[in-house]
Amino acid sequence: MTKQEAINYYHSLLKFGIKPGLQRIEKLTKLLGQPQEGLSFVHIAGTNGKGSTAIMLSEIFKAAGYQTGLFISPYITDFCERIQIDGAPVSDKTLIDATRRVKNAIETLGEEITEFEAITAAAFLCYRESGCEIVILETGLGGRFDATNIIEAPEVSVITSISLDHTNILGDTLKKIAFEKAGIIKPCRPAVVPSNLPDDAMRVFFNVCDERASPLYIADTDDIRISGESLRGFRERFGGLDFYVPLPGEVQAQNASLAVAAARLCSRFPVTDEHIVKGIGNTVNPARCELLCDAPPVILDGCHNDASTKAFSALLGKHLSGKRILALMGMMADKEIGKALDHLLPHFALTVTTTPSNPRAIDAPALAGKIREKGGKAEAAEAPADAVGRCFSLLPDFDALVVCGSLYLAGDVRNILLKSVDALKKR
Repeated sequence: MTKQEAINYYHSLLKFGIKPGLQRIEKLTKLLGQPQEGLSFVHIAGTNGKGSTAIMLSEIFKAAGYQTGLFISPYITDFCERIQIDGAPVSDKTLIDATRRVKNAIETLGEEITEFEAITAAAFLCYRESGCEIVILETGLGGRFDATNIIEAPEVSVITSISLDHTNILGDTLKKIAFEKAGIIKPCRPAVVPSNLPDDAMRVFFNVCDERASPLYIADTDDIRISGESLRGFRERFGGLDFYVPLPGEVQAQNASLAVAAARLCSRFPVTDEHIVKGIGNTVNPARCELLCDAPPVILDGCHNDASTKAFSALLGKHLSGKRILALMGMMADKEIGKALDHLLPHFALTVTTTPSNPRAIDAPALAGKIREKGGKAEAAEAPADAVGRCFSLLPDFDALVVCGSLYLAGDVRNILLKSVDALKKR
């Protein structure tokens, strides 16, 4: 088996779609020898901010010298980004070995295992075989019936945010979505939530923690003090620490506060203030308000739902107000496209649409039509590579380029953007 064959195998399981529930992953991991048992976890759920918070925590524990696993999704440019050890994607050999074992177990089981379930099982194998001391585990969807929730008792559970997304699966109210996310909170184990959760959601977490005798800690975002913010990041003061966050936007201040609180609650894995400052300062999270070029600004962001596009809109208004912005946009058809466009279009002088390489994507002409219906200017370039080329040919007439709408689009174009930026700098 080659790495590509391993990846193709996981993608072949997409035909089974998304099937919440723990019965299948329980049977699969039992055949694999329960690789999740004996591992220590920080479990993270939330509508937005999971990846950034997870990476910050991974860097903090890495700075403290712990062998640290990190499980995130989706990947941007390399499939192995989903399964990381000490900040680096697992090797091709590690992925292949784990995939062989998972594939054999699935064939023995004879049940329809989803892609995410298979990857989760493979990740557990990788972390156990590598001797990871602590694993930062991001949920895929929801929490209560997410495949990652097979773990027994995390060191701490973290909820990053609650807003409407995946309503066809998680429910159509904040209360229902919060209940699904709260499913990762285990009895007598601490949980951390941000102070700015909607009231309906916050009540759910208070009730769940009370029922499960789980201490609830609130990372008070009102105590955050930001200074010196730029498109490359900002200095922040929170929890008695003064540190640099190399990710721009106020939402990253919330994520950093959660990471600090969660790290301090992991009593079996003590960290110092120096570890926290160093870890957060080392955080790199591609396609999250990522500044690829300073002059002119070229920004890549995977915002894709109401809350994340609203936050990205605020960042653009703060740093690029009055600028003539060219946008490259591609989205999934099952997202709230209208709300996303309402947030973002006021900033864009022209939008070039494209079709991300995902079966759920809205095609470029259809997205361009929706933009025009809302009074925006748009043109379509079906292939992502062609769209990037078109944008860089137009860029001399604009002050900045913003690429947004989907993490899948980010994965399609990030390397192409980097090459185009390099060529731009050499002119």
